[in-house]
Amino acid sequence: MGVEQKLANMGVVTTTLETAVNWGRTNAMWPMLFGLACCAIEMMGAQSAHYDMSRFGMELMRPSPRQSDLMIVAGRVSRKMAPVLRRLYDQMPEPKWVVAMGDCASCGGVFNNYAVVQGVDEIVPVDVYVAGCPPRPEALIHGIVTLHEKVRKEKFVNWA
Repeated sequence: MGVEQKLANMGVVTTTLETAVNWGRTNAMWPMLFGLACCAIEMMGAQSAHYDMSRFGMELMRPSPRQSDLMIVAGRVSRKMAPVLRRLYDQMPEPKWVVAMGDCASCGGVFNNYAVVQGVDEIVPVDVYVAGCPPRPEALIHGIVTLHEKVRKEKFVNWA
């Protein structure tokens, strides 16, 4: 007899601390509102009742970096905006994650010039890239589910 069979009637749950902490982190991510261009409209659409990002624990988008642990960069980042983006990222508490939403945030999109950053990964480390111009709300939700899978697999040694 295994421990599952012995303790099943008693209502006892067995798990590891990593699993419990990662479950809590995936179900309570607070994204920071950082919309820069047309992708921001699709990001707002993902919060609407039709797509309902609230089912992932993202009840509202925080305007403050100190209250959020997920930065969704939606749209093109200009060279003038890059230091602001980095400052906001540095103000976020650990652990923190970044989603690059759209072609402009991922690789500069159609704006191949000196004024637009050719990928936000030049400024901050990116965990998930969401493709599209602009990506649909379903694509952003898929990116968030992909990020959740990544967070669930994190180990304590990776947090130090």
